[in-house]
Amino acid sequence: MDIGKIQELTILRKTSIGVYLNEFEGALDDDVLLPKSQVPEDAQPGDKIKVFIYRDSKDRLIATVRTPKILFGDIKKLRVVEATNIGAFLDWGLEKDLLLPFKEQIGKVRTGDDCLVSLYVDKSDRLCATMKVHKMLSDKSPFNENDQVSGTVYAHNREMGVFVAVENKYHGMIPLNEMFGIFDIGDVIEARVVKIRPDGKLNLSIRKQAHDEIDDDAEKIMRSLVKRNGFLPYNDKSQASAIKAEFDMSKSAFKRAVGRLLKNKKIEINDKGIKML
Repeated sequence: MDIGKIQELTILRKTSIGVYLNEFEGALDDDVLLPKSQVPEDAQPGDKIKVFIYRDSKDRLIATVRTPKILFGDIKKLRVVEATNIGAFLDWGLEKDLLLPFKEQIGKVRTGDDCLVSLYVDKSDRLCATMKVHKMLSDKSPFNENDQVSGTVYAHNREMGVFVAVENKYHGMIPLNEMFGIFDIGDVIEARVVKIRPDGKLNLSIRKQAHDEIDDDAEKIMRSLVKRNGFLPYNDKSQASAIKAEFDMSKSAFKRAVGRLLKNKKIEINDKGIKML
C-alpha cells in the first residue's frame, strides 16, 4: 500500500467500526481501517474500493474514500488554516489538517496564506507538506519563446532572480535583468517566455515585447511629467538604476519610450532633463 496515493484495495472483513482493507488476503502490510461512516452501504468482503491512505491524528494508518486536494507527486496551492511555532497547518480536504513544518517553509507563512506545496513522507512515515518544490518541477515544458504563461513565485535568489513554477509544473525564472517590480512568495504572475535554456528551463519576463511595450512606457513617462509639473531630471545620460527606481523600466526601454515621445513632439530633452511640450 502506498501512503499519499489513491489505490484500489480489497475489503477483507467487516467490523462494528468499519471495514479492514488490504491488497489481498494474507498481504504483508497491516490491514487498514476504512471508518464505518465512509463504507458504502452494500459493501461486502471481497469487494474492491478506491481509497486514499494517510495517518490520522494518532499517527495510525487509515483509509478514506475522500479525494484530498493534493496527492503524492502533485504541486498544489493549499490554504493555511493555522500558523504555529512548529509549522503551519494546511487545509487539504481531510479531517486532519496537513502539516507544513517550519523547516520546509520559504519566507513568512501566515494564517490565510495560500502556499504552493508538494507532499513528502517524513522520518516517522507521516505525510507532510513542503514549499521546497524545486525538485518536483519538470524541465520538459511544451512552451516556445514568446508564449504567454502563468506561474507562482516560489523562491528568491539575490544573485539570479525570482524562481517561478510555470503552470505549477515547470521550471521558470525571472532573471535579474528582467526584475521590474516586487515579487513575493506565492504571487501568481503572467509572463512571457523570453528564452528556453539548454537545460530546458524557462527564462521569463513580465514585460511585453519591446515594440508592444513602447506605448505603455511612453504613457508612464507622460504621467510622471504631469505629476512633476512638466519636468523630469532624466535623460539618456542618467544612471540605469535611477531610471529603474523612478519608472520601473530598463534604461533601453526608457530610451525607446523617450524616442517615441520626441517623434510625436510631446516632449523636448536637454542636458538637464525632459520637458513636456
